[in-house]
Amino acid sequence: MKKFMAAHNDLGMLGEEKSVEYLQSKGYVIKHRNWHSGKYEIDIVAESDKYLVIVEVKTRKSGTLLSPVESVNKTKIRNLVYAANAYIRRFNVTKQTRFDIISMTIDQTGNVDSLEHYEDAFLPYVNM
Repeated sequence: MKKFMAAHNDLGMLGEEKSVEYLQSKGYVIKHRNWHSGKYEIDIVAESDKYLVIVEVKTRKSGTLLSPVESVNKTKIRNLVYAANAYIRRFNVTKQTRFDIISMTIDQTGNVDSLEHYEDAFLPYVNM
């Protein structure tokens, strides 16, 4: 029996795949995709020369009113920080950590309309 996913899940998976391709073209090494710690998830864990890069991918259909990056709220940031802390402890990471957001829109044929890579998009809150 084949399991069907909701269209937004397919769009999200496509956005993550396009994001991985983009990051690799920029020289990043992809360490993990969809890494989980309990209920917390990191879409992409990558490395650059200097940083461990925690990447949140936000994908929308072209023509959507809300920009994908606008959906990254305080709760999402807090959850990413929790997941990143767990990742750093689990793998004994010594590099500095940076939080990036990749925001993209995809047209009806599955092509990327726009892709914005926000490096160092936010700093973790001190009092979470």
